[in-house]
Amino acid sequence: MYCEGYDELDLRPLLVVFCAERPRNPGEGTMAPSIEPVCRSLLSPHAPLEPLSQDELARIHAASLDVLQDVGMDILHPEARDILAKAGAWVDDERVRFPRELVEEAVARAPSRFRLWHHDESAYLEFGGNAINLGLIASAPYCSDLAGGRRPGTIADLAKLTRLADNLPAVRMICGYPVEPQDLPAPTRHLDAVHAFLTLSTKPCHAYSLGGARIRDALEMIKIVRGVDEAALAARPSLISIINTSSPLRLDHPMADGMMVMAQAGQPVGITPFTLSGAMSPVTLAGALVQQNAEALAAVALMQIVAPGAPVLYGGFTSNVDMRSGSPAFGTPEYARAALAGGQLARYEGLPYRSSNVNASNTVDAQAAYESMTALWAAIMGHANLIMHGAGWLEGGLTSSYEKVVLDAEMYDRIEATLTPLPEEAWNFDPADLAAMPRPEEALTEDSLQPLQEAYASWRPEPAVQRAAREVQRLVADHRPPPLDPARLAALDGFVARRKHEGGAEAA
Repeated sequence: MYCEGYDELDLRPLLVVFCAERPRNPGEGTMAPSIEPVCRSLLSPHAPLEPLSQDELARIHAASLDVLQDVGMDILHPEARDILAKAGAWVDDERVRFPRELVEEAVARAPSRFRLWHHDESAYLEFGGNAINLGLIASAPYCSDLAGGRRPGTIADLAKLTRLADNLPAVRMICGYPVEPQDLPAPTRHLDAVHAFLTLSTKPCHAYSLGGARIRDALEMIKIVRGVDEAALAARPSLISIINTSSPLRLDHPMADGMMVMAQAGQPVGITPFTLSGAMSPVTLAGALVQQNAEALAAVALMQIVAPGAPVLYGGFTSNVDMRSGSPAFGTPEYARAALAGGQLARYEGLPYRSSNVNASNTVDAQAAYESMTALWAAIMGHANLIMHGAGWLEGGLTSSYEKVVLDAEMYDRIEATLTPLPEEAWNFDPADLAAMPRPEEALTEDSLQPLQEAYASWRPEPAVQRAAREVQRLVADHRPPPLDPARLAALDGFVARRKHEGGAEAA
């Protein structure tokens, strides 16, 4: 399930790794790419930063199991409760208490790494070890740009943001709806959203786990586009979903329903407790991490009982609230520390890790930049295999900013360049060359200074957001949708039309 020779302890001096795969057997699948599939993930050449000691990790792990065994967790899905009861959990109405052994045995079945495939099967992403994948912002109800200001999201904006991300190499995948298309009916908007992802990009995409119906529709649409059956899609997943526990200590019905359908289909799920210190979790870092770990392990255990070996990510989103306003604070030192510790906990439990790039600024300004950079570095140095909301997050997640998508991608590119080891030729230096270098008064002649003076005279200051706005327009205008077989496109359109006529998620 991973690249040949790829070991999580192997810190090879390669940031971008193209992992060739063995040729497939004749007849395997029906959408064979014209080139060998390659790995598009980034690999960190450095060991992760670890703020917690091994003793502290063990204490958090033990305390989280105590919480699940002695306090339990509300599971609002009746079928999920029945499944857990048959596996040995203790059920009292909606409260489920988990024996320690049940949790540890179930979590141990989850893979420590997996692949997520492009829809054309030309490439894949690695999750686990030191692989890093930046995703687009997800689930913002509003979008903004310099031209149109802040406004409710539409399907046109969702499509435009998808085109923008498809033309940005730093953005590896579509993580949820880049903006919520509020101009479409809720029961069917998932059909238009996934249709846009599949026709405008080949990068792996996301479906909402708001019940099993939306997941089943997305699975069918991907099978149509790839021309594969259930078994082939399970062997090469290309759909991901994120579920949030309703902290404290609750898993709601729609999330559990979608999560179980994804597990049965062999598609990965990122399980992310929404633990804000001082609001829905303890104000101390240790207390918040115990709660985060307990909620994540309970959901992972459910997934592995439903479908042993189903791919899953351990998600961390612990942050703090602003004690003056009570609103969430993001990109803070507390957030960074929790993100780094979350990576440790994920590795301790043997699971791939998801973190985020976040900020609390209401506009594309210095605050947005330094809070995002804080969050990005914490995610990367914590070896977050998936960085959700990696490009475009603004206003605490309420707004998807076109300009910030571009600026976040640039920040990520700078981090990538910083982590890239020096090439071998950089060490081919003869100290004797220093003697041949010209002195300053020889190098800075009138002729050599003239081009510099002319460039300075013509320079005009321009805010980064204005430059980013121009880049947005260029990237969107240059986008070309990937080729899609006409018969499959017709089948996809027909499926969407039929499901809309049936009523979408409400009629499932």
